[in-house]
Amino acid sequence: MTWWKNRRKIVLGITGGISAYKSPEILRGLIKAGCDVEVVLTAAGERFVSPMVLSTLAGKRVWRQEDFLSDEMGWRMPHISLADWADAVVIAPCTAETLSNLARGTGRELLCSLVLAAQSPVIVFPAMNVHMLAHPATEENCEILKKRGVTVAEPETGSLACGYEGKGRLPGVEVIMEELWRALCPSKSLEGKNVLVTAGPTWEYLDPVRFISNPSTGKMGYAMARTAWYRGGRVTFVHGPAEFSNLEGFSARSVVSALEMKKEVMAVSGGMDVIVKAAAVGDFRAATLSGRKIKREKLDTTTIELEQNDDIAAALGKIKRPGQILV
Repeated sequence: MTWWKNRRKIVLGITGGISAYKSPEILRGLIKAGCDVEVVLTAAGERFVSPMVLSTLAGKRVWRQEDFLSDEMGWRMPHISLADWADAVVIAPCTAETLSNLARGTGRELLCSLVLAAQSPVIVFPAMNVHMLAHPATEENCEILKKRGVTVAEPETGSLACGYEGKGRLPGVEVIMEELWRALCPSKSLEGKNVLVTAGPTWEYLDPVRFISNPSTGKMGYAMARTAWYRGGRVTFVHGPAEFSNLEGFSARSVVSALEMKKEVMAVSGGMDVIVKAAAVGDFRAATLSGRKIKREKLDTTTIELEQNDDIAAALGKIKRPGQILV
């Protein structure tokens, strides 16, 4: 992602929700990724996180509400200068009140005025009580912002600080970074396209505890899927047994064997515009699966017969429709 090196001036807006306690971690994640970060803290945000903590981590001043058109600032207008400077504006967390202010275009706060002046991508991460998130007013505000080109990220589901279980949690740093990279990606060549990517190994079991496989990590396929997502694609990710830290944004389907992978791939292939076959699919499987663990003492008299797995790539080639891309 060479384009990332030239687009890393980020305004991090922090609003007054309990999730603001995560903001120092988000700031550190952005800096670790090589970003130059300017922090804008709302008046309510100051009640949840100290400007001194953020300033220490950023290595520079934190912009506060008191800086907005203050006598001390004089002719320097931070809402304009920061908007002109930024490659992207990230608001994490974004409270229901800030969502409402952004949707209505109010400019009483430095952060909201900055967004009004911003010509770069704006990504907001709503975080609030599950019922507040589901309220028609909040949903309408999110839709208004989306129609204006603002990226409104999906909150995570889980235990909330208010004691409720449900949707409304601020995502982790890695998810926030992925959304940022997607917003900054200069190419949207796959916008509106359905993309299928396969990745990882398959396991072909011999008995309940042993299997034939290969050392594929799935990293190449995952990188391809991420890049397709950055470029605007709707990504279906069919993967074998491998660890992936973040599958946000994908329709992810986990399989074990080559037969399972073929079933999943063939089920969705007809609706795909692009299919990338990056999985290391096993060529063979046991002709007969032992119902019990094969004992060591019987290895000298045990013969394992193998049979060939179906060629998924060849099967896709036979049903490829005009205009569909197979890689």
